[in-house]
This record gives sequence, structure tokens and C-alpha cells, in this order.
Amino acid sequence: MAYNIVTIAGSLRKDGFSLKIANALAKLAPGSLKLEVITPAGISFFNQDLEGAPPADWLAFREKLQKSNGVLFVTPEYNRSIPGALKNAIDVASRPYGKSSLLGKPVGIISNSPGPLGGVSAAKHLQNILPGISGPVLQQPEIYLNGVGDAFDADGNLTKDSLKTVLQQYIDAFAAHVAKNQG
Repeated sequence: MAYNIVTIAGSLRKDGFSLKIANALAKLAPGSLKLEVITPAGISFFNQDLEGAPPADWLAFREKLQKSNGVLFVTPEYNRSIPGALKNAIDVASRPYGKSSLLGKPVGIISNSPGPLGGVSAAKHLQNILPGISGPVLQQPEIYLNGVGDAFDADGNLTKDSLKTVLQQYIDAFAAHVAKNQG
């Protein structure tokens, strides 16, 4: 049996590094995990006034999360934080109050940047946002991927061996985290 993992690539860019990393993780995942890679595109803006009759896109997103065995966030860093579209998706998932679709789900966080810092501020913001609305967050290994600009070929395939090694170690640790934290 494979655990179903919703893998949210935080960028809306069609050729974004987060999406490429998420797709690479799906290929590297052990047989115990099945990663479904999505982006926050198509999730309408959270507005508490709509909670009584939530939009269909909110309901579909929440249901996808509820049916999953875990959630993996792969995010770039925008202005020392996470992209607004990703924060919106988290807001939609966490509502209504006390009924977060992330509640109890084991979570992993991967940040990335073509620059030298690897999106560490974005990862730290997710570490601040998720407790209380999600399940246990994988604490080790932490992963802040820097210099990802040259890690993929023109078709989006991972070609940087050092990055492949790090991603393999992470996805194996995440698989163990998910297995350990099933209801």
C-alpha cells in the first residue's frame, strides 16, 4: 500500500523551480509514497464571508487534503516569506475554524532558491504557520535548497547529482515520517 501525499508546489510559474523539484521528488519517492503534485493555481481568494457556502474550488482542495496521508510543501521564497498564493491555499485549507483539512496530516517542508540562501525564510515561515493547523512537521532533515537554477535540463529533468542525493535523503526521511504518523 502506498501513502497518498499531496505535494504543493508553492509557485504559480509553469516552469518554476518548486514545481520541478516537486516532480523530481515524485520520481525519487519510495514505493511507499505516491506523490500528487499540485500548485495553488485555481484556488480562489480566501474570504471568511464565503465560509457558509464555500466555493467549489475550496471544497475540492479541502477534500483532496482530507483524503491524503500527508502533505509536502515545496516553496520558493518571495520577499523573505512564502508566495501569497501558497498562503492563500493554507488559509483555505485551515478553515473553517477547528476543522483544518491539514489537521493530523504529517507535513514536510522544502524551500528553494536559485540564490545562496535556499529560501530559508520561507521555510521558517511555514514552520511558524503550520503548527496548530496541521499534523507533525518533519523536523530533520531540514532542507533549504540553494543554487537550483542549473539543476534541471530543458525538459525539467533533474540533472544535478548533488541535489538528487539531498532530495533522495529527504524523501526517504519523509516516507518514514509519514509511516510513523498514520492514525
